[in-house]
Amino acid sequence: MLASLPGSPSGLEQLWFTLIAVLWLGYFFLEGFDFGVGVLLPFVARDDLDRRVAINTIGPMWDGNEVWLLTAGGATFAAFPLWYATAFSGFYLALFVVLAALIFRGMAFELRHRGEGTRWRAWWDRAIFWGSAVPALLWGVAFADFVHGVPLGAGHAWTGGFFDLVKPYALLGGVATLALFTLHGATFLGLKSDGAVRERARTAAARLAPVTWVAVTGFLFWTYLTAHHTHHTGLVPPLVPIAAVVVLAGVGWLAHERLEGWAFVATALVVMALFSTLLLDLYPNVLVSSVDPRFDLTIAEAASHPYTLEVMGWVALIFTPFVLAYQGWTYWVFRRRVVRPPVVPGETTRAPSAH
Repeated sequence: MLASLPGSPSGLEQLWFTLIAVLWLGYFFLEGFDFGVGVLLPFVARDDLDRRVAINTIGPMWDGNEVWLLTAGGATFAAFPLWYATAFSGFYLALFVVLAALIFRGMAFELRHRGEGTRWRAWWDRAIFWGSAVPALLWGVAFADFVHGVPLGAGHAWTGGFFDLVKPYALLGGVATLALFTLHGATFLGLKSDGAVRERARTAAARLAPVTWVAVTGFLFWTYLTAHHTHHTGLVPPLVPIAAVVVLAGVGWLAHERLEGWAFVATALVVMALFSTLLLDLYPNVLVSSVDPRFDLTIAEAASHPYTLEVMGWVALIFTPFVLAYQGWTYWVFRRRVVRPPVVPGETTRAPSAH
């Protein structure tokens, strides 16, 4: 058993590493298509009605999807406080930028419809675009750095600067997640919208798929080499990234054939496989040191007291089913496509509705 080896994580520590991994996977699966819709907004919309159709596909869900980020951050703080503190120390500027982008994007969703001026809405549309593109890029950079290595010295003290985090591998990770989330958003738009927006989303998905395949394939291959041949860590067999690459190769065809539901399932599986690869390739670490392997921050070193993990485990066991049921009910209620209303000369334009 892993728990019986000196310095290896206990069963509770492994459980909480798994639970936090699940929270991050849920966040990237759900928020990933939110990011993608925001990035695609200038490209799938020709007028304000089109933009409202696109925004309304995620309007009832985007804030609920962000709860997964808050939960993942809070669970990390409680279960692995040293991981939380060390990561925030080194990634402070990047995380501040992500937080600012998410704040402005949320403001845009709430405020763009409160003004009638074209310039007013154009500024908030830019906030939606950049508030989606920047986190989609930086989350990939951050998780790539976790695996590839960050400048941790003795006592897990951060010894580097900002530019230690933007090396070629990390930048490729950011490009891969930005492309994948945008493709994920295109398949979601194709599934949830109708009319011209649906057709443009389908076209965007077909064109994005080959570019995304190249970026994700290169990143997964480099990740596997990094974890297994450089740091000699990780639990992921080659089958997981290979399966992701194979599934991703079919997305363009699915979009072209108007199989939007299957295309969305495919991009969702690839998002899950990509981040599963990153998180499992970390094991048994939560942060890898680029200075010396002796300074790697392990699950066992970063974890809270066992009693804390046990109490948190019971809380999660009791309340998680209610949260999942509520969010599932929300998606069921808003499951219909968002359609563009007909414009009648002389009448005020109505908001897009579902049917």
